[in-house]
Amino acid sequence: MRHREFHRTSRIGWLRASVLGANDGVVSTASLMIGVAAARSAHTEILLAGIAGLAAGALSMAAGEYVSVSSQADTERADLEMERTELATDREGETNELTTIYVKRGLEPALARTVAEQLMAHDALGAHARDELGMTDELAARPLQAAAASAASFAAGAALPILMTTAAPQAAVGVTVAVVSLLSLAALGAIAGRIGGASPLIGATRVAFWGAVAMIVTAGVGALFGAAV
Repeated sequence: MRHREFHRTSRIGWLRASVLGANDGVVSTASLMIGVAAARSAHTEILLAGIAGLAAGALSMAAGEYVSVSSQADTERADLEMERTELATDREGETNELTTIYVKRGLEPALARTVAEQLMAHDALGAHARDELGMTDELAARPLQAAAASAASFAAGAALPILMTTAAPQAAVGVTVAVVSLLSLAALGAIAGRIGGASPLIGATRVAFWGAVAMIVTAGVGALFGAAV
């Protein structure tokens, strides 16, 4: 019978980008709209601010994530190219390097040498990428995937306060957006914690707390200046 284990590390790439995008979408868009509402703006102006925030934020998240993860990918490629060169010019030294790594992890020197030689014979570059550089397929940088996940999740998060604005009466726009957005942030934090193997309560609390701080600050700014955007 084949033994299969489920690990959450395979989700890290898209989960991080998706959670960050959705969280930022709710927080930034809701905060923007609450700030505009606090400035006693018209209903259409509040809605327009939210739509503009969604478009700008989604593109900004995608661009930022793509550039960031591309830099990581460039570094990974450079390190792998260096390992290829070293394997071609000093294979014995690279075998000794792997042996030392395995000895430090608890293997007997003779066994560590045997393991290093066998792994080098099977996939030398893969062995060094994994055990020397800490690179795995699950954690490899994927710029396009991260950018798409960030943009889509930001748009999904930002759509919520916009929809609430269309349904809420003018006098209650700020309160409605704030309450629904905070509940959504708490749910998002709980889901992310659950998927990532952490406490849903802790995830919900920290996301909702910082979301509330952002909304309070922007509401204060809008009320202070009291000018329509």
